[in-house]
Formats: sequence, C-alpha cells, structure tokens
Amino acid sequence: QVQLVESGGGLVQHGGSLSVSCAVSGRSFSGYAMGWFRQAPGKEREFVAAISQSGGRTSYADPVKGRFTISRDYAKNTVYLRMNSLKPEDTAVYLCAASGNIGYFDYSSARRYNYWGRGTQVTVSS
Repeated sequence: QVQLVESGGGLVQHGGSLSVSCAVSGRSFSGYAMGWFRQAPGKEREFVAAISQSGGRTSYADPVKGRFTISRDYAKNTVYLRMNSLKPEDTAVYLCAASGNIGYFDYSSARRYNYWGRGTQVTVSS
C-alpha cells in the first residue's frame, strides 16, 4: 500500500508563485510514476503534470506548460509541483497520484493511477 499526503497549498495573488509537495510512504517510491491533477468546484478532475519513475520524462497539460514544473526527490520520497505566474483559473484542489504501471502516453489518464492523496487547496486571487 502507498500513502500520499499533499501539503503547501494556500492563497496567492495573480502572478505569484507557490509550491506544493506530496510525501509518499509505503512501497518503493522509485517504482512509481507520479502525477498531479486538480479539481475545481463543479468541474471534472484534470491532469496537470506527471513525472516518470526515473525522473527522466515529464509531461504537462497545455494550460500549465512553461509555468509549472514537476520534480521528485528520491531521498525525501517526495514529489513537488512548482507553480509560477499563477492565474485565478489555476484555483483548485491539487491532488497527487501514483502509478506502478503506466506508459508515457497514459500520464494524463486519471484512471491509470492506483493511489491518490486527499489534495491541497490552491487559491489564486485576482
């Protein structure tokens, strides 16, 4: 079993920056591809970013390309999402997910992830 706990959310102004973290415990961290998704009120969960088991490949949704960066720290069993140039439309609950068996072209598919955290709220004021 794998447990995921997000942290670092909060309130930030339009154009500001924020980093969220996801601490992973349980089975081997390096065996999982990691993803970030977000869900705003009344909207479906949407893919934000993902990183491969080795950290060598990343994938981003078009709305966040060039503004968000996903990374992982194997010593700390943690995956990060650095968010710059934040916009009000980035407001959502950000959820971390882990998958032990996923190909690059499936990174954006929520149903391919086995484990999920509870999320952390990110609010961007206009």
